[in-house]
Amino acid sequence: MAFGAFATTAAQSQAEDAPRRRSWVALVLLLPGIAYLALFFLVPLVSLVLTSFNAPGPSGAMGDYVPGFEWSNYVTVVSMYGEHIIRSFLYALLATAFALLFSYPLAYLLGVRLRRFPLVQALGVTLVIAPFFISFLLRTLAWKAILSDEGPVSTALHALSLLGSDDHITGTPFSVVFGLTYNFIPFMTLPIYTSLERLDLRYVEAGGDLYAGPVQTFLRVTLPLSLPGVVSGSLLTFIPAAGDYVNASSTFLGGTGTQMVGNVIEANFLSLQNYPAAAAMSIILMAIILVLVGVYVARSGTKDLV
Repeated sequence: MAFGAFATTAAQSQAEDAPRRRSWVALVLLLPGIAYLALFFLVPLVSLVLTSFNAPGPSGAMGDYVPGFEWSNYVTVVSMYGEHIIRSFLYALLATAFALLFSYPLAYLLGVRLRRFPLVQALGVTLVIAPFFISFLLRTLAWKAILSDEGPVSTALHALSLLGSDDHITGTPFSVVFGLTYNFIPFMTLPIYTSLERLDLRYVEAGGDLYAGPVQTFLRVTLPLSLPGVVSGSLLTFIPAAGDYVNASSTFLGGTGTQMVGNVIEANFLSLQNYPAAAAMSIILMAIILVLVGVYVARSGTKDLV
């Protein structure tokens, strides 16, 4: 009996030690990833926050700043660039809405209608991701050439008297939102396509058997089941669009009246060497995006995506 009790105790001890060993092994395996995130995410973030509180140096020269605790940096940039902040999120919201408007029918065609034709479906998905094989800058420059005053679009609109002689397409909010929408359509299409491609079509057939029309079936069956893809695509579009500085730049599709937060950060960091202002604008942009994304995900009923 003593041997049996000893064996039972030993077995229990081994059973208790096994999860501990597994937890230590998991921790060791996670250490490289944790170190990578700490080095390339946490450290730059802390540095950015500290930079945003820097004070002007004693020389007062451009780019001369010393560590400090200047809350006024945030007040200054908000008062100076509040219009740019509003414009950035307005452009990003419009681009996200237009991208969803164009991407959902395309994703529905690829994920549902073309499911019976695998080769055509694969070709369609390839065409969606094909722009990724070309530089973001080159694609935007191509649209600048197309929409320029000497381009085919402006020439045709001038010939049809739909565009005044002094009117331009580039350098306007339209061209910036158009560029954002075009460049981020694949980011919207692919997540929605993934959700619709996994959609069990028997649910759609059941909706028809229960005398639901096509619109009711879409609103009550297809759309709710594809909502995770819509939420993911919206986030993948809205977040980079809000911080974009390429499309709104006067070098590409934008002008002096279309500058976004990204352009302000670029100008303050590279040209003006106002590092605290650039850092403060970056923190404000990141904070607003986090709040908006949290509210959007919570309201959409897909909290598991947070």
